[in-house]
Amino acid sequence: MGMRPVLVYDGDCGFCTTSMRAAERYVRPRCDVVAWQFADLGALGVTQERAEHELLWIAPGGTVYGGAQAVARLLLSARGGWAVAGAVLALPGVRRAAHGLYRLVADNRHRLPGGTAACSLPADRRPGAGAGAPNAGR
Repeated sequence: MGMRPVLVYDGDCGFCTTSMRAAERYVRPRCDVVAWQFADLGALGVTQERAEHELLWIAPGGTVYGGAQAVARLLLSARGGWAVAGAVLALPGVRRAAHGLYRLVADNRHRLPGGTAACSLPADRRPGAGAGAPNAGR
């Protein structure tokens, strides 16, 4: 595992890809950003099933944060107001609400701007599944 955190997202989902590009441009998190389809998930210590289910933040020591807490870590790694927003998301009272909101968005990403019908399909049923993806079939 490297010295920088790794943020793993669903590269087949238009909404997820658009969100990550916006985060890289505006938030500028201090991490490596990679689609799970092109990540060595085994080396990162996560399964394909978990990577399909939620955004993942893998800390250099191997601790994995998923969903809303991955978003919190992404924001905490940035500077200024973004880090404050990340700290708020990590608060115990906010954490539960953030998780619920994250699941609502994740479960409906195919309906959101940039999302496509493929976003709602399991990875093995998406168009082009298995074509060149190093983790296809796992």
